[in-house]
Parts: sequence; C-alpha cells; structure tokens
Amino acid sequence: MNNENDFNFSNDNTFKKSSIKNYSSNSFGKSVLVPFISGIIGATLVIGTCFGVPKIRSKLLSGKISKDIVTSSSTSDPNVINLSDFSNTSIAVAEKVLPSVVGIKITYPVSSIFGGNSTAEATGSGIIISEDGYILTNNHVISSENNSSLYYDIGQATSIKINLYNNDQTYDATVVGTDSYTDLAVLKIDANDLTPATLGNSDNVKVGEFVMAIGNPLGMDYSVTQGIVSAVNREVKSEGSVYYAIQTDAAINSGNSGGALVNANGEVIGINTLKFAGTGIEGMGFAIPISSTTSVINQLIENKTVKRPYIGISGTPVDSNTAERYHLPEGVYVEEVEKDSPAEKAGLQKSDIITKIEGKEVKNVNELNKIKYTYNIGDTVTLSVYRNNENVDIKITLAEEPEEIKDDDEQNSTTSQEEYYGSLFDLFK
Repeated sequence: MNNENDFNFSNDNTFKKSSIKNYSSNSFGKSVLVPFISGIIGATLVIGTCFGVPKIRSKLLSGKISKDIVTSSSTSDPNVINLSDFSNTSIAVAEKVLPSVVGIKITYPVSSIFGGNSTAEATGSGIIISEDGYILTNNHVISSENNSSLYYDIGQATSIKINLYNNDQTYDATVVGTDSYTDLAVLKIDANDLTPATLGNSDNVKVGEFVMAIGNPLGMDYSVTQGIVSAVNREVKSEGSVYYAIQTDAAINSGNSGGALVNANGEVIGINTLKFAGTGIEGMGFAIPISSTTSVINQLIENKTVKRPYIGISGTPVDSNTAERYHLPEGVYVEEVEKDSPAEKAGLQKSDIITKIEGKEVKNVNELNKIKYTYNIGDTVTLSVYRNNENVDIKITLAEEPEEIKDDDEQNSTTSQEEYYGSLFDLFK
C-alpha cells in the first residue's frame, strides 16, 4: 500500500517531485487527448439527460438548480408545503372570515334571595348569515337557562348589543328564534350590505383537517386560533343536552360560543359551542356541524321555532350488562307512554324494548332521537320492539311535538352519564 497521502505529501513532510517524461504523439493522445474527449462526451450526456427531465431543465434555465435539487432530494413527498404557504393560508382565511363574525354583549336582570336587584353582562360571538342582518349564534349565549343558582335568579336578557368587525357602531339586536335542543339562535339587526359567511359542508370534514376558530374570547374581540379536527360526529353531553359535534384542539374560551370554526378555504364548518374544562384537560373544544343547522336556521327565521317529529315516550337504556344478566336485547326500555301520543295510538306499551327504528339499531334515547329527527312530521316509521319474549314491528306516524313539551321529547331517564359529564363540561358564553 502506498504510504503517501492523496495530496502528494510524503511522510517526511516534503512534497513529491513529479516525474518528468518526454511525450511522443502516441503518448500525448493516450495521456491527454483521450481523457479530454471522454470528459466532454460524459458532460454532454449528463447535461442532455438533465435537459430531458422537464423539472430539472426549467431549474437549469432559471438558475435555481442547486437549491431546488437539495430541497427535492431532502423530501420525498411533493405535496409538503413550506411554512410560508401555511402562514399565507391562515392570513387569507382570517381576512376572509373576520368581517363575518360579530361580538355579542348581553345584559340580564339579576335578583338575589338576600334582596335587591342588579344587572349582569355576558359576551359571546355570532356569525353573519345574510347581507340584511341575520346572525347565527348559540342559544345559551342569549338565554338565561341554566344560569341561575340557589342564591340568585337571572331573568331574560333585557339588551343584546352587536359589534361588527372594524366598525365602531353598536347595533341593537332582536331575537328571531331560539332552539334549546340544538343550542342555536338567530338574531336580527337593522343593517345592510353586511358580509355573510360562506357556509361549507361539514359532512366532508376529515380528522386531521386544518381549522381556525374565530370569535371574541374573554372580551378580546376578533381573536383567531388554529388547530386541527380531532374527531367528527363526537357525542357529547352538557346540561342534559346531547350534541353530535366536531371536536377540535383549536383554542376555544369563554366568549367564543357562537363563533365560527372554519376550514382552509375560509368556509364555516361549525359553530363553536362548548369545551371540556378541568385539571388535566386541554385542547378539547366542540362545534356544532354547520350542515346540521340548515333546517333549524330556516325554521327559526320562518316560524321563530323548530317543528320536530314526536313519538311520545320516556325510556331508559338497556345496556349490555343488563341485557346479558336478564337475557334481554339491548335497546330503549319504555317506562311511560304519553296519553294521546303517536306511541299510544300505535299500540306501544310500557315495558316494551325498542331495538330498532327503520332497521337501524338504537341503544339509548339519544340514538332514537337522532334517527327520528331525520324524518318529517307525518312520516310513518317502523319500530322493532321486543315484547313478552317476542319481536314485533310497530308502525308509528310521527306527529308534531306539542308546544308544552317542546325540546323535551323522548326523554332518557338515566342521569349517571350526565352527572359525570357535568363535572367536566364548561358550557360558556
């Protein structure tokens, strides 16, 4: 093995002397001309190959080959975007949606058991849905329901004020209609040429999708947070209500209620409604899917209320443990059949166990209601019922929900899950 290094530097730290030779024409051709021509041919082939690849050719011509070859060789996914693209998306979404989000301030009368009356204020958010002043928000933002305590009572709102983005004027709002079941409300202000939000299709939302929450948290007007979709169609419970919601880790705080959850196209895919709160809980917010609100919004504007189909029972779930212990099917155990209800007219009886509605399994009242509300008043549906060790089908024609029990239909008598979730939920304004 040669003891000298590649730079012709010997072990005794002296440069090597080059050999001196006399070159003939043959030796010159072998030693110089052939390698020179071979080098030219090789370079030509390489450059030709590069120009044969469109992407490399364009980079060669633009003088950016070295930088972009390093970039493309360091990432195997051509769909990966850089941070500037991500930032530009966020900026564009914020600029598009902010003019369509409003701030809401509500004033309530408060009476105390110790005597004396006072007022209280709360804040929330809303979404402009028409140029002429219709605004969508949460029912709990403007309602005093569930806000009273043993020591004081909160009455209905005496004042609802609306603030628009980049507008110093304050508008008085009137309540068009409310729906406690879906926790939605529609307000109206006397204004024109507003910027309505673009409503998206929440049925197409994917887990992991980029989202932004826009609203007025903690009195900080028009704040924007970002995150991803953590889950879709998540069943959550709060204050006795059941929501099938989009879950997100975008920061949602008090005051965000009624604000917009939007996708990368600046389309509203949800109405921010509630969040998990407590020690060890972080990044669990929930939004009502916008596609589920269309019918409710239209009915609130047209009728000031929501007309829903009605069966007329109260029941409790037969869970898997109970079913196994008593050799029963899972389903909804009928505890009571209301007088003159569609259930009574169809022959449904106390102690029946409803296992399916229109062939779809149900294991609790919430599932029963969810399927029932996909049908219209006057529709006839088939209930699969377990009665006296036999399975029977009962056809029921859905009637309009009576006003005196509106938003209190087909009740589930169990409260254990509600008590559990109640300790975790922060239903906020």
